[in-house]
Amino acid sequence: MGQEAAKHPQGHIIRQSPPFDADHIPDDAWMKDKVVIITGGASGFGLGMFRRWAVAQAVVGKTLPLSNLPGARAARHLSLGHGLMADINVAQGDRLVRDVKKATANSNLHFIHCDVTEWKSQVSLFREAAKLSPHGGIDTVVANAGIAAAKRTFEEPNDIDLADPPPPDMSILDVNLKGVVYTSYLALWYLPRNPGSSPADPSCVPAQVTRDRHLILMGSLASLMPIPGSALYGTSKHAVAGLYRNLRASSFMQGIRVNLICPYFVETPLLTAPARALLAGGVLCNEEDVVEAATRFAANPGIVGRAVSVGPRLKVKQDVKGEWHLVEGEDPGAEQRAIWEIYLHDLEDADVFQRRCLAMINRVTELRGWAGWAQDMVTALVYGIRSLWR
Repeated sequence: MGQEAAKHPQGHIIRQSPPFDADHIPDDAWMKDKVVIITGGASGFGLGMFRRWAVAQAVVGKTLPLSNLPGARAARHLSLGHGLMADINVAQGDRLVRDVKKATANSNLHFIHCDVTEWKSQVSLFREAAKLSPHGGIDTVVANAGIAAAKRTFEEPNDIDLADPPPPDMSILDVNLKGVVYTSYLALWYLPRNPGSSPADPSCVPAQVTRDRHLILMGSLASLMPIPGSALYGTSKHAVAGLYRNLRASSFMQGIRVNLICPYFVETPLLTAPARALLAGGVLCNEEDVVEAATRFAANPGIVGRAVSVGPRLKVKQDVKGEWHLVEGEDPGAEQRAIWEIYLHDLEDADVFQRRCLAMINRVTELRGWAGWAQDMVTALVYGIRSLWR
């Protein structure tokens, strides 16, 4: 850890863990008896995580067993203490939880109705989760709920010439942004109060950590690049990436670890008909690889402040310079990869403009010294007193 701190001082200050090791597979058994909230858990990634973390033994990767990925295992032995699926779809969510309960003989699985766009609904979710928890706390929160638009409503405005033109449909921002902000806000309160937990520590020994303080944010390919025709979806997912980058820089003060997952296009209910048509003939990401990425984060309390993108499974090979190249034919040195780290060194790799501006600002601060600090403190105090009398 000392060498990593020397190479990445900013990351050390915010207690960020070393770069994500795709070859290292944590022990899934560490998830045993953890209390987890998954929003949007009745379908897609959320349902995959719920099943993976609740089933005593799960075999993943039917088309290509994950044992063919570096260091992965095809079979997982896992016993999740309390899993809480939250979704707006009551009938489907309740049925799925009952099915998983029956399949696993685990009675500690629960469905809680939640409309993530409603603040009171999310408050009720977290309160109910804490009540159901055997130790009164929450270990992991997965802000997963999200929707996509089936039509290009924002890019093609209509009826603006009416006397009272209708506003754009904001449901995507309500679910994907406001809902995630609500979930994260509540997680920031509940996670540090998890009884028996300790502040997240990249140098921890997982076997010696019994409780967690973990927030997983679900981003998207749209968090990293534009997707034509999906302006509001892209805006919401860029915002989730922004939330991650800001929280990871401050959550260490509460001992919370925040991680981000950005999947490529996946065969889930979010993939609309137009998107499916545009992607026809191409390759998609596998849902089980997204669940694998989430499990690697969740089952290793030493991963702090890291982000990964999950794409299609590719046959690649790394050269002597560390660069990855696609392998099209047979090559004994090639390997299958689907999980890639993003924002690897962005805390250190600022562009020239930022470096110069920050250097000048820091130099001015040094020149002003304690006298400048005292002057600003008096100004702030006066401003505060005046604000009270307004």
